[in-house]
Amino acid sequence: MDPTPGTPRWNLDRPFLTGRFHQEIKAPAQAAGSRLFSMESFSRGSDNVIGSYPVSVQELLVIDDLLSALVGIEGRYISIKRVRGKAGHVIFHIDPSMDLALQELTERIFPLCQNYVLINHFVESKSHFRSGLVNHAFAAALRALLLDYQAMVAQLEHQFLLGRLSVQGLWFFCQPMMGSLHALSIVVEKASSNNFSGATTLNLLQSQAKAMAGDNAVRSLLEKMTQRASSAYLAILERWVYEGVIDDPYGEFFIAENKSLQKESLTQDYDTKYWVQRYSLKDGIPSFLVSVAGIILTTGKYLNVMRECGHNVQVPLSENSKLTSIESNHHYLECIKSAYDFASGELLNLIKHKYDLIGKLRSMKRYFLLDQGDYLVHFMDISRDELAKRPEEISVEKLQSLLDLALRSTAAASDPCHEELTCCVERVSLLKRLSTLKDLDSTEPSEGNRPADSDPQSELLSITGLETFCLSYKVQWPLSLIIPRKALTKYQLIFRLLFHCKHGFRAINILGTAILRSSILCRSMIKFVNSLLHYLTFEVLEPNWHLMHDRLQTVKSVDEVIQFHDFFLQKCLKECLLLLPQVFKKIEKLKSVCLQYAASIQLLVPSMYMPEVASTNDGAGSFGLGRSKPKFEKEFNDELQSLVPILSSSSQAEPYLTHLAQCILGLQKVVNLKQPRKTRFHVHFYLCEQDMIYDMSESKSSSKKETVLELKVYMHCKACERSVCNTLGKLEGVEAVKVDMNSHRAIITGEVDPEKVVKKLKKKTGKRAEIITKKNEMAPAAGERSSNRSEASAVIPDHFDQTLVAGLSLFSDENPNACSIT
Repeated sequence: MDPTPGTPRWNLDRPFLTGRFHQEIKAPAQAAGSRLFSMESFSRGSDNVIGSYPVSVQELLVIDDLLSALVGIEGRYISIKRVRGKAGHVIFHIDPSMDLALQELTERIFPLCQNYVLINHFVESKSHFRSGLVNHAFAAALRALLLDYQAMVAQLEHQFLLGRLSVQGLWFFCQPMMGSLHALSIVVEKASSNNFSGATTLNLLQSQAKAMAGDNAVRSLLEKMTQRASSAYLAILERWVYEGVIDDPYGEFFIAENKSLQKESLTQDYDTKYWVQRYSLKDGIPSFLVSVAGIILTTGKYLNVMRECGHNVQVPLSENSKLTSIESNHHYLECIKSAYDFASGELLNLIKHKYDLIGKLRSMKRYFLLDQGDYLVHFMDISRDELAKRPEEISVEKLQSLLDLALRSTAAASDPCHEELTCCVERVSLLKRLSTLKDLDSTEPSEGNRPADSDPQSELLSITGLETFCLSYKVQWPLSLIIPRKALTKYQLIFRLLFHCKHGFRAINILGTAILRSSILCRSMIKFVNSLLHYLTFEVLEPNWHLMHDRLQTVKSVDEVIQFHDFFLQKCLKECLLLLPQVFKKIEKLKSVCLQYAASIQLLVPSMYMPEVASTNDGAGSFGLGRSKPKFEKEFNDELQSLVPILSSSSQAEPYLTHLAQCILGLQKVVNLKQPRKTRFHVHFYLCEQDMIYDMSESKSSSKKETVLELKVYMHCKACERSVCNTLGKLEGVEAVKVDMNSHRAIITGEVDPEKVVKKLKKKTGKRAEIITKKNEMAPAAGERSSNRSEASAVIPDHFDQTLVAGLSLFSDENPNACSIT
């Protein structure tokens, strides 16, 4: 409902109080239409026409009528008719029997009379409520000018009564007002015909003042009118930039408020436009504020954010900071700039210090970008059974409890923001999710070259929680301005990629810690996943994070914070290959082959400690014992070879892909090379009740003297067991390692120094070891196996690349300090 009051009925029912008492006629074809009227129509109150009197008497009669016509009142020989269809326009006619010389002088004064009637009508019509505050102020200024005009007419009438006024003298005394009222009548006519209000009226006054630059008096008058009319507009502007409140009852202000948009939509709606459309600029902006319209809008938005936070802040006011006029020295622009600086600084300090913006971003980096992944290792261990299910079968409540347990039992418990972390399970794969987000600037292939999408139903049957698990984060106001739903979704996309890569790395790495280190295929898979994780973590996320962090230290406004944060996320998405569908599909296919190969080996060796991966992208029936190693090798090599040219061509346009392309290219060359040594290895699997025995021996006999060292090392979990096994296996001279967590024993076979082994184990794992026994014995001949099958051994070949062994522990998250990146 319109709150604007209506015009009182008495103002419409009694026209003689408002100046609309003249008779109405059609617009004549000629401006001077005196001959259209009969002689009798001008003999009001007199039996004779004016031409029957002498010229001296005619002059006195016409002066008396002119004084009435100057204020819009008809005389005995001068008539006034309203033009039909043109509000405020009137036509003055004089008795045609008047002397021609007097008639000519009289008609010269008629434009002044017409301008007065037009301006007076504008003052009366624009004084109504619906006309707006600017028109009210402009009409008040015109009313003050008309009072001066009426005072001039009263002085002329006094001179006439004293017998000192002639028609020529009347014409002379009216000259100062002729130009002023004519210029104002042009403004009034344009404003009335176009129904101008607010900023359009101010722009019209300013443009007319510039057009009258040659007439200093008229230009000064129009500038004064502009100052008076803008006073009401500046009052609205002052309250907005100093308090953040729009007090605009007539809709004249150039900033519009959309009250339907609430701040809660920032955390719920992906496409929310709260920050952009809650307050927005309209078309009608005063010309003297065009250059600072954006600053004015932002200043009020900042003040509104603080007010909605319960932090009522008002820009400090002084006599010099009041917006009272638009002087030529542009003092009002300085006041607006000062208000913007104050509001921007206050809101930035509020978000940075009270709401700890940097701390929140660091927390999101820790959980979504896996800055410290110790909690994730624990979570993946305790939730592997649940994550192996289909998305619709997963209990989100159970996952949430497991996540809380992992957070409380790792270094993440010291983070005060860990309670804001929640988990969720998506219903589609990451690739499908990317295709649904149309606003991302992805380089999608054309329709003709786009690969055929897989069947949605088969995809739902094949994906598991490992592909669809995701984290969510509760972001409170006002931090939701910087981290809205769209930004959180981008974090989730990156997390899903990293989570799946971590899962693939753990699955393949377990193979790499055992017998399959001798397999070129397994080594190639380890190098591929390792290179991908290294690229994502150290070449994309870390540099971009530090760049954003450094920029946030020097920002001066919240808009800059939003801009840098959005740029960081968009750059990470692009460089993480998520916006390159052609490359990303190849990467996903390679990861799928690696996981299928790891699952096949797990079916061969069920006691191997690794997560259940029996349900991956291609389904459980598409791999396993039915697929041989050559088939996996061929599929992996084919996908790798098809990825190399795509990466090479993409790296020319995107330099950030250069290093990844070099790593993949080097990996392809290694895969294509044949094994340099002709020594054949015989792999035998022996399954015992608790341990798995690996015996890998060369065909050549060996008679070296070996040392068997037994250590006591406290281990409380499988992670400790793997860490000890990896550390001992990488020591120089070690040929075999057996680790038993239940008895806290570690048996090492090889040429080693016991003291160095104890020191190295302490340095790498932080665990103290005690030497129990040490004995020297001759190594068994080639092909012979130990009679005691309980002594499991994992032999590391001498020709194995030691840099790869060191790289295997690069992403070890069991130790929370090992993955901390500074």
